[in-house]
Amino acid sequence: MDQYELRFCLAMNKYSSNEITRIFFSIISRLGNGLFWYILIFALPLLYGQSAVETSITMAVTGIAGVVIYKLLKNNLVRQRPCISHACISQGTAMLDLYSFPSGHTLHAFSFCIIAVSAFPELGLILIPFTMLVAASRVVLGLHYPTDVLVGALLGTLLAAVSI
Repeated sequence: MDQYELRFCLAMNKYSSNEITRIFFSIISRLGNGLFWYILIFALPLLYGQSAVETSITMAVTGIAGVVIYKLLKNNLVRQRPCISHACISQGTAMLDLYSFPSGHTLHAFSFCIIAVSAFPELGLILIPFTMLVAASRVVLGLHYPTDVLVGALLGTLLAAVSI
């Protein structure tokens, strides 16, 4: 499994050698770090009125739960990031910490996307592609293994399902 993940990481990470691609995914990653989602949480009631307040609160509470879960897992499982463990993987952007499992960016992207789209399906046109780009950015930038992203997506989906 480790060899498969390393091959996949290398295949995805090669795209970050292109400066435009690296900058694009770095911006996506930075937005996925919270800024995009915080703006969405505050914008929903402005766009949809009172009916969106509950959705925004649900997203905020789910976000807090997600931070607790992924920090507990990261701090106990301590899987080093691919760009640290493998010299052949280049780091495409700054790391928030040393550990990769699970991907907190992906966990939050999936949970927020699912909650928002379940309440306002038309947002799926923007949120689903953005969520997929956030997940891909983590591997392209050499910060996560595919299983980090997969588990982040699964945890985010589970959190969203419980929250909804």
